[in-house]
Amino acid sequence: MEPDARRTDSGIELRTLYEAGDLEGFDPVERLGRPGAFPFTRGVHPTMYRGRLWTMRQYAGFGTAEATNERFKFLLRAGQTGLSCAFDLPTQMGYDSDHARAEGEVGRVGVAVSSLADMRLLLDGLPLGEVTTSMTINATAATLLLLYQLVAEEQGVPGSALRGTIQNDILKEYVARGTYIYPPRPSMRLIVDTFAYCAREMPAWNTISISGYHIREAGSTAVQEVAFTLANGIAYVEAALAAGLSLDAFAPRLSFFFNAHNALFEEVAKFRAARRLWATIMRDRFGATDPRAQMLRFHTQTGGSTLTAQQPENNIVRVTVQALAAALGGTQSLHTNSFDEALGLPTERSARLALRTQQILGYESGVADTVDPLAGSYYVESLTNEIEERAREYLEAIDARGGAVAAIESRYLQEEIENAAYDAARRIDRGASVVVGVNRFQDDETTAAEVFPIDAQQQRAQVERVRRVRAERDEAAVRSALDDLDRAARGSANVLYPMKIALARLATLGEVADTLRGAFGVYRPS
Repeated sequence: MEPDARRTDSGIELRTLYEAGDLEGFDPVERLGRPGAFPFTRGVHPTMYRGRLWTMRQYAGFGTAEATNERFKFLLRAGQTGLSCAFDLPTQMGYDSDHARAEGEVGRVGVAVSSLADMRLLLDGLPLGEVTTSMTINATAATLLLLYQLVAEEQGVPGSALRGTIQNDILKEYVARGTYIYPPRPSMRLIVDTFAYCAREMPAWNTISISGYHIREAGSTAVQEVAFTLANGIAYVEAALAAGLSLDAFAPRLSFFFNAHNALFEEVAKFRAARRLWATIMRDRFGATDPRAQMLRFHTQTGGSTLTAQQPENNIVRVTVQALAAALGGTQSLHTNSFDEALGLPTERSARLALRTQQILGYESGVADTVDPLAGSYYVESLTNEIEERAREYLEAIDARGGAVAAIESRYLQEEIENAAYDAARRIDRGASVVVGVNRFQDDETTAAEVFPIDAQQQRAQVERVRRVRAERDEAAVRSALDDLDRAARGSANVLYPMKIALARLATLGEVADTLRGAFGVYRPS
């Protein structure tokens, strides 16, 4: 090792200079190919951003459905090209807003949606047949998707015309976030049922966003983010095939969700390596011949865990670097975090500035003028190769443990992430990793930042709306539909069909989740 050698967070040694010899034997035809063709290293579309810029999809959600609807309309007026919705913790965990466990959390980290009445208000006046919508929801993803479809149908928009994505990635919840409800295997059954339902009823909808983002937020390295995300993707493909679904029917609707951190070149290489590795997996492991089933399409969000409460305006620069990495890496859509998110929910001012960051990159920087502009760089190609190889080694280790579900149940993935997070924290503590404003270049001066206010009155209004929905609906019709859902869950029928009927009759999200809790049980980690 060179005396002053540096390493990436993934432990990859960085040379002072990269030269042609670092790519000895590198075949650009095999390893890069053309954009839009196997192995998709250079991007999933032939012309990439020359054809159309990435979708600028700013994440929003807080308080009541009315409040979030206003923020959506504000962002669309500001030039956002896709909606992205955050849900509060009770909604994520399958509790209605008036449940005892929801107290103090209603609308706090996302919008509260407990019934069709809430979803109608959330989507009021939005052109659902024109805009694409991403919903960050996992354990209750099927419920939120059906509520979205029901509102669209009320607006005259059929399921076949709806475009968007539900996250629906439950495996990473056991690994990194914790918003699971049911044990892993019945949760996988829910996901497969959603694949089958959408193949028939909503064929243009992306049925899952397999998420490395939260794995990275939990402390993983870039290599672990790629490996563990693709391992989960393999598990979903295997589960769908085992249920008899056609690879060509569901695989083209798989999408991915990655993080973007500050190490610009490692992040670009990470995205390129992930595309090449997934294309190879789908072709060689599963026999996919349709290019749409081989390509890894992904959304990117800048790194929330990199934002600092100290000197928060420094986060504007961090987010710009991270967004540049996503664009250079060929993302299909992008969310740029607001600089004040280490302090609270984004204000309108900070949300607008975050969107403007994307717009300046897209329209002023020249990053969209040519496809994969860093291709052929000795450094970037070497990093891409190294990340791919190290991720492949992790995948082999996960396969040896029986696959992603078994590796999660044995806590292998969790422990690897915990160890990486501990190492990263130690590097910051001893100053080996510099965080400007935190462990170097600190300021004594502190200025009060504008913080988004939480409206307690809105929370009370949301609770009252849930109670009013229950009081005014046809209770017998709801109970009959929930009984049908219970029978489907205990049998082998697709649960989304009776679930949709129950939701249309104004069964609440919590009641649907309780029905499935009764049939599937509740997951409690050992």
